[in-house]
Amino acid sequence: MIDRSELKFDEKGLIPAIVVDSRSKKVLTLAYMNRESLDISIREERTCFWSRSRRELWRKGETSGNVQHIVSITADCDRDALVVEVEPEGPACHLGGVSCFEFPLWESPTRQSFSADGLMALLAGRKREMPEGSYTSYLFEKGLDKILKKVGEEATEVIIAGKAEDKRETIYEIADLAYHVMVLMTESGISLDEVRDELASRHVIDHKVKQEKMT
Repeated sequence: MIDRSELKFDEKGLIPAIVVDSRSKKVLTLAYMNRESLDISIREERTCFWSRSRRELWRKGETSGNVQHIVSITADCDRDALVVEVEPEGPACHLGGVSCFEFPLWESPTRQSFSADGLMALLAGRKREMPEGSYTSYLFEKGLDKILKKVGEEATEVIIAGKAEDKRETIYEIADLAYHVMVLMTESGISLDEVRDELASRHVIDHKVKQEKMT
């Protein structure tokens, strides 16, 4: 851990803070902190910024209720910018969006970004629209039993590839399994956040168990 005295605030006493969802890693907003708002943020474990327009301290959610609970704060290599990972309650943007960054400016025609959240959104769209010729639509059309059968088949393929110690094939089969599990999640109304929360709760338990063993 670095000391707060190492941080470099600009000539106005401010440092940019990039706020990121700790679960999805989605950038939520860019705000600014001064020393006092940073101290408040750390003490209260919720984001507090300096409003450059109103020239006053601003606790996120104090009027809207959209509080951001801080998980961690990390400085960059020059100590003049921060990444603040949070667990948000409600949207980050004053316009009502989950993130302030929702207005595409340019996309590469040859490169595509990927995220699990994006894939889940695509699967939800397939289930809602059921376009013809889509394998995903076919699975939803056949229903839960077919989806469960495919999950079982892909799990078996992972075991076979793993047992053969074939790394490339194992990666391929794990991707197939992950896709079919996400189809199952969509069919069952299970979100990625619910799975993330479950994994996070197990991580905390595991951490406590390790501590108990060490003592």
